[in-house]
Amino acid sequence: MTFPTLYLSHGAPPLADDPIWPGELARWSASLTRPEAILMVSAHWEDAPIAVSSTTGAPLVYDFWGFPEHYYQVRYDAPPAPALAESVVAMLSTPATSVQRVESRGLDHGAYVPLVEMYPDAEIPVLQLSLPTLDPSRLFDIGRRLAPLREDDVLIVGSGFTTHNLRLAVWGDTAGAAPGWSQEFDAWAAEAMAAGDIEALLRFASSAPSAALAHPRTEHWAPLYVALGAAHATKGAMSAQSVIDGFWYGLSKRSWQLG
Repeated sequence: MTFPTLYLSHGAPPLADDPIWPGELARWSASLTRPEAILMVSAHWEDAPIAVSSTTGAPLVYDFWGFPEHYYQVRYDAPPAPALAESVVAMLSTPATSVQRVESRGLDHGAYVPLVEMYPDAEIPVLQLSLPTLDPSRLFDIGRRLAPLREDDVLIVGSGFTTHNLRLAVWGDTAGAAPGWSQEFDAWAAEAMAAGDIEALLRFASSAPSAALAHPRTEHWAPLYVALGAAHATKGAMSAQSVIDGFWYGLSKRSWQLG
């Protein structure tokens, strides 16, 4: 079988305490065939040239500050994925660019926070891949080169947030109406993904309404393009199913299953 790819909105660590989101992720993973390995591309690791995380069991990266202590006690001891790392290195290496092996780098919260909810037993090997750029076209190409992993029962997951502007988030109001800029971008993204409009998605900065407000910096939208490229590279028309929608403090947590 050919595995789907995912783009999910992972949120900050407190999203794990939301009364809805953990169950949505759990039901999503239960609907999928169990993967042999998971390749995570998180908004929270930018490194160039492109890099892969530890295959020897480095500790989690608690890459956030000022939260209650229990968020720093979370563990996710997934097995390392050395075979997947070898495959990724082979697929992405070129004569001009090598792939870094960063054995000191563990999974950051963009990777482990959703995985705790989706695969709580931590039995599936996990590898994280860095974002070497925020350019949609280049990330889309990286995804296309990784597409053969889908035939090897690898689940490719882009982890970001469909809208991400912490300065304009509606703090203190998880259930209130989302601001207009967040609703506008979310509606555009849902429509473009459903239509499979790759060109519009690649040009989101100029084609999406409120793009600059939804993503003043685009690292949380960038992981979509790796998942999108991997899904689009296979034969047949790409399908995009919006699995999770809604807002959290005014930010869109819409998430898709592709392929």
